[in-house]
Amino acid sequence: MIPAIGGVRLGWRDLPGEVQGAVAAILKSPVTEAVSQSGGFSPGTADRVTTAAGDRAFVKAVSPDQNPRSAELARQEAEICAALPASTNAPRLRGTFDDGHWVVLVFDDIDGRHPRTPWMKDELDAAVSAVTDLARSLTPSPFPRGRTAAETLATDFGGWSRIAADPPADLDPWLRPRLDDLVATAGRGLASLTGDTLVHLDIRPDNMLITAAGDVWFVDWPHACNGPDWLDLTLLAMNVEVHGGDGDAVRPAEGVDVVVGSVGYFLDQSRLPPPPGLPTVRAFQRAQGDALLPWMRRHLKG
Repeated sequence: MIPAIGGVRLGWRDLPGEVQGAVAAILKSPVTEAVSQSGGFSPGTADRVTTAAGDRAFVKAVSPDQNPRSAELARQEAEICAALPASTNAPRLRGTFDDGHWVVLVFDDIDGRHPRTPWMKDELDAAVSAVTDLARSLTPSPFPRGRTAAETLATDFGGWSRIAADPPADLDPWLRPRLDDLVATAGRGLASLTGDTLVHLDIRPDNMLITAAGDVWFVDWPHACNGPDWLDLTLLAMNVEVHGGDGDAVRPAEGVDVVVGSVGYFLDQSRLPPPPGLPTVRAFQRAQGDALLPWMRRHLKG
């Protein structure tokens, strides 16, 4: 069972008056209703709002008081989303507010729900098609000055090296004599992350919305970076496997080494104390690492 995702989330009414006023200025009408949305890791707000004029929008707001990294990520997301082509299945960024402390992003509200897990075949088929189309539409990258996937994941893919240097007492016995090989495989995975596609890099059901018409939209873009067009599909395959499905039915051939690097990241990070405002993230990471480990072993034995 994968633990529920969630931070200690603020609500709309927790925001200072000047922040609420900034949202009203962007939407040209005061907010009269706000419904907090669950899921995701940010400890900031995530509200579907309605204004006095009947307009609907989605509002995210966070400050370093909740988590310093979350505020940085919000600034990154604003910059990335502003560069996305209008044809991208991502909510349009309608405006931002940043007073140096509070960072606010206001998006179009997409009327949809998250895919169900374990994955249903029709929804997975739609997600695979949408991820494939997303890669095609974002090549070449509309944000060429962004970080590369290799730069973004370099520390993450060092997980096996850190585990080898300080093995945990509960390390799977199968892993212990293979740590050097896993370090090398993760290194190959990192080296493979070249390309000129803007990849989302955080493909999970809570970052996807399915509309009544069956269209799939992608939200939460702060980690987007430039890499190979198969990377997001590999991440989707990993999520399918985590939730008990057949990841091999989705995974592109190039993604095996990336899976190895990701498992090392999850198992290594799960040993750390939880960051401020994110009490469930370590249990979530450990559950993903444990769920992907048998899949990784099957491929490394093959």
